[in-house]
Amino acid sequence: MGELTFRGGVHPREMKELSCEMPLIPYAPKGDLVIMTNQHIGKPATAVVAKGDHVLAGQLIAEASGFVSANIVSPVSGTVKAVEMRPTVMGSMAQAIVITPDGENTMAEGVGTKCSYKDLTNQEILDRVKAAGIVGMGGAGFPTHVKLTVKEPGKIRYVIANGAECEPYITCDDQLMRTKAAEIVEGIEIILRLFPQAEGVVCIENNKPGAIAAMCQACQGHSKIRVQPLKTKYPQGGERSLITVITGKHLKLGMLPADAGCVVDNVATIYAIYRAVKFNEPLMERGFTVSGDAVQNPGNFIVKIGTSHQELVDACGGFKQDPKKVLSGGPMMGFAMTGLEAPICKNNNALTCLTVDEVEIAEGQMTACLRCGRCSRACPLGLSPQLMQVAAIRKDYDRYEHKLYGLDCIGCGCCTYGCPAKRPLMQLFKTTKAEIMATKKR
Repeated sequence: MGELTFRGGVHPREMKELSCEMPLIPYAPKGDLVIMTNQHIGKPATAVVAKGDHVLAGQLIAEASGFVSANIVSPVSGTVKAVEMRPTVMGSMAQAIVITPDGENTMAEGVGTKCSYKDLTNQEILDRVKAAGIVGMGGAGFPTHVKLTVKEPGKIRYVIANGAECEPYITCDDQLMRTKAAEIVEGIEIILRLFPQAEGVVCIENNKPGAIAAMCQACQGHSKIRVQPLKTKYPQGGERSLITVITGKHLKLGMLPADAGCVVDNVATIYAIYRAVKFNEPLMERGFTVSGDAVQNPGNFIVKIGTSHQELVDACGGFKQDPKKVLSGGPMMGFAMTGLEAPICKNNNALTCLTVDEVEIAEGQMTACLRCGRCSRACPLGLSPQLMQVAAIRKDYDRYEHKLYGLDCIGCGCCTYGCPAKRPLMQLFKTTKAEIMATKKR
């Protein structure tokens, strides 16, 4: 098995050694759970419970409010303390359902009931995924039942299990693949039932030999599923990068993965699909990494959705040094948090706490653009960050969107990382994209 990669990309410090050998430890929340109703791409879910209601673990508490939306269930049994506005990890306010656990963890009727998924129709499989409220758990948060509902299933050739986990510091997927390899493979088998012409490919960067070995062993006897080691390079786990690596085709700007005959799901998402379809278990918890040089004892956890970040920091022994920057996610695509009380959502996979704010340092070193072209060479999509920067500063949104394809930027940060002039390109592009999308909604 040769190791493959994509065009462009960068090689930031991996920093996986801080937590990669720490097992996934189940964490029982000590305080209230704050479950946001907007923790997915699309319309926020609509609350179907009220203050004072008693709920069970796995019970529906917020219903999908459109096709691109996702159900939300209670991760614990307990009492609804409030349905009110609460701060998100990004600092904005959104509706949340606050639940005080009763410590019993009583399951709702039917949750955990095992079934033979081979007896289910394709639609029944999709219905279970939808009912479970599963979304992309690698960070995107796109409702999974929508991704799996393609117009022409027979044209899908590859179901790609994304185990690259290329973002520095984060190791929860690595641990998940080491310990739940057989379950992930069975999850791929379930997805392959929807796409009869497809094969499953598990993509893992070569800095995770334990995960590669575990997944290879689990794939034995499965003729339509294989493991593909990848070179360690950021952002190897990007959806477009994986499609290029596996198919040898460049996904043109504006195209969807299905247009290239691919469906791409994170390994944690696939594990959630396995639990939902085989055991009727909705998405109530997820893997989560707490890392960084400011953390006393970095680690990996299985955490209930709605648990506060502060509780996880406390579970790691707190800070050994006050952090200069706390990030939801990793240092490349994560974003700074103003506090730790915000809850963990379905699409949050890590908290990174750093003693040095490299963005702040870069701001003090910034110069005019050198026109060196490093940003373009680093961009995994082949965009022109130098020209995008000029259009964004001038607020020439038509050129930015239609001539330079700026809305296709995935915000990976490769351009910013490689820029010798320390230009805040990614930050500028994120702001510009938000401004353009806001004008479209008016």
